[in-house]
Amino acid sequence: MKQGAYGLFLLAALALPPVANFLESIMIVHMHMQMPLLVVSGFFMGRFFLDKFPGFFAKWNENGVPGILLFMVIIGYWMLPRAMDEALTLPAVEVFKFISLPFLAGIPLRDSWFKLTGRGRNIVFGFFTALFIAMGWLYIMAPDNLCNSYLVIDQVILGWGYIATAVAFIVYLGYNFFIDPSEYE
Repeated sequence: MKQGAYGLFLLAALALPPVANFLESIMIVHMHMQMPLLVVSGFFMGRFFLDKFPGFFAKWNENGVPGILLFMVIIGYWMLPRAMDEALTLPAVEVFKFISLPFLAGIPLRDSWFKLTGRGRNIVFGFFTALFIAMGWLYIMAPDNLCNSYLVIDQVILGWGYIATAVAFIVYLGYNFFIDPSEYE
């Protein structure tokens, strides 16, 4: 129950207009801090929903694959430059961001992650590694603004942030490949 309250508190704090405006004023903070924190808030609230509706999650997301696919679709949508622009200019899209990331990405991630096998988790990391490399390359190499609300230098910085995150994922995947993590459990 405490985690659910922490998640709700985090979501409420992120939704405060001064906090939201500050986090959205810098492109890399918008993408690599605000959006992941919204997912984390849903991840924390997920414990409450999993306890409240265990039958729904057991039936709908038995092996974790449907939930992780929903998570991947929602995250993929919010990585699009147009989605970021619309979140800044259209209030309905901003509201959708504050609903979709916690409730359609964070809660399914909480339910799915521990149901996936180690190989399934590595596939998710591999997918996001490839996606982050592609998005980083796109943001770095684009000669024009992809997001009208930010400067070209902001998108280059975001692109390098994607590349840095992809490198971290590669290190993690390499660690999992060369060292069996079950030896240390």
